[in-house]
Amino acid sequence: MTSQILVSLRVKTSPARAFEIFARDIALWWTPNMLFQFTPCSPGTLAFEPHEGGRFTETLANGTVFEIGRVRVWKPGERLVFGWRQATFRPSQDTEVEITFEAVGAETRVTVIHSGWGSVPPEHVARHGFPDAIFLRRHGEWWQVLLARLGRHAS
Repeated sequence: MTSQILVSLRVKTSPARAFEIFARDIALWWTPNMLFQFTPCSPGTLAFEPHEGGRFTETLANGTVFEIGRVRVWKPGERLVFGWRQATFRPSQDTEVEITFEAVGAETRVTVIHSGWGSVPPEHVARHGFPDAIFLRRHGEWWQVLLARLGRHAS
């Protein structure tokens, strides 16, 4: 099984600003996907602790904080890598999201590679019974929606 999703989009801003919008302003542009929730009580407010080793969290309306993953690489304007798990994942089932920010003229190509899905068994509840190809396509479509929202927020 191919266990990664790759989505890319150009946004009309600098790499530094695109990184800032992605990381600092994630609560403003991120839209939840009810099929791929982090917790059964989603949606909450997403946030990054802005440094390597920092947490990527969802804070629910009741104040409960769920750690989605840890920041593995924090290079403003260049690259952000973090772990990703849903509440039903065991630690060994974490996936990884790598975001790169590349200048292309006056724009920035934002590329998402979401990998590691091979660690999540086909029968896992997070897959909703989808065959691998359908599961990855649906998740990739969600990343396309998210990057489009990021692009609109950057404009």
